[in-house]
Amino acid sequence: MQIRPILSALWHHKAGTALIVLQIALTLAIVCNALFIIHQRVVRLSRPSGVDEANVLVIQNQWIGQQAPAQLQALMASDLQTLRRLPGVGDVYATNAYPLGNGGWSKGVRYTMDQKSATSPTGIYFADEHTLATLGLKLVAGRNFRADEIGDMGARDVLTPRTIIVTRALADKLFPGGNAVGQQICVGSAPPSIIIGVVERMQTWIGSFSEAWVERSTLVPFRLLASTTTYMVHVQPGAMASVVQAASQALIAANPQRVIGPKDVMTYGQIRTIAYRSDRGIAILMGVICAVLLATTAAGIVGLTSFWVSQRRKHIGVRRALGATKGDILSYFCTENLLISTGGVMLGAVLTVLLNVLLIDRFEMQRLSIAYLVVGVVAVVLLGQSAVFVPAWRASNVSPVEASRTV
Repeated sequence: MQIRPILSALWHHKAGTALIVLQIALTLAIVCNALFIIHQRVVRLSRPSGVDEANVLVIQNQWIGQQAPAQLQALMASDLQTLRRLPGVGDVYATNAYPLGNGGWSKGVRYTMDQKSATSPTGIYFADEHTLATLGLKLVAGRNFRADEIGDMGARDVLTPRTIIVTRALADKLFPGGNAVGQQICVGSAPPSIIIGVVERMQTWIGSFSEAWVERSTLVPFRLLASTTTYMVHVQPGAMASVVQAASQALIAANPQRVIGPKDVMTYGQIRTIAYRSDRGIAILMGVICAVLLATTAAGIVGLTSFWVSQRRKHIGVRRALGATKGDILSYFCTENLLISTGGVMLGAVLTVLLNVLLIDRFEMQRLSIAYLVVGVVAVVLLGQSAVFVPAWRASNVSPVEASRTV
């Protein structure tokens, strides 16, 4: 197959050729970056939180009116006992926030109080000796909190933990040698705290600002005395439905001076769904965009090739009369499309990189892997060859008799 006659034919159809090249280039650029975004979202959706999500229930409680710290302490202790007495409840504790939640506390971690900039941010979770059992966190080094280490603090008090438990991600960041237990670090502006334990994983809350340190969490041995409290409940397998129904009723029966709405009692499955709702929506939207673009490009190739075939029926018939086989005609149009696709993917590769740079600059996306570009180029070329096959096959079936009728 000689390329020069094909290039000459394409030169006589510059406008149509340029449009298809541009369409292929834009399709490649958008599809590659869209697939990369979809992959990132899917990775986020499947990321483990470290919590035994199948058996943990979250209850948001808000007290009516203003209570003194001593009253809040007594009310919280009473609620914890009420929940622990429910059939099907394994363990309970009170906290300020939870993994996959929509907000919480964060602090910078320093080696010493004199260090000016923090070595790492960390999510702060109020915890007690029941936290590990309630959430199902796996202790990989050190020990759990003791009951005598748990203190109380108000929402505006300065956080000054003497002992802390950190996640392995934070421990590896601070002490890459794996000897975090027994080390001292400063959480925020507090005096040094001793790391007494390391848990395998505990994700922070959902938020783009915490994405870079998503598993660097710190448990501090405090109960937060505030008007709003989050109770984390570990439910025995198979008892989730009954506990969901009974928990809020039991709390309100114990003390009605509170607000617990229907959306304040949620399983962790519901929390995960809410946390990643936008990621799931973006992934679906990107998938639809990719499908529409690929379908449009394929339709454009089919339409343009069919138009060219109808314009060249006389030429095709003459070639057939001069001895060209069906395979020669089929190969001609496939090669013609391959040249167009090659031009499109070359331009598209440049546009793909430029679009990725723009997304990195505007939306803090990660750099696109070259694998996506390679796969995208192969996919677009195969799509073009598939799209051109049917009109090329019709062209190959033009008989020499048709040429003799028109010459």
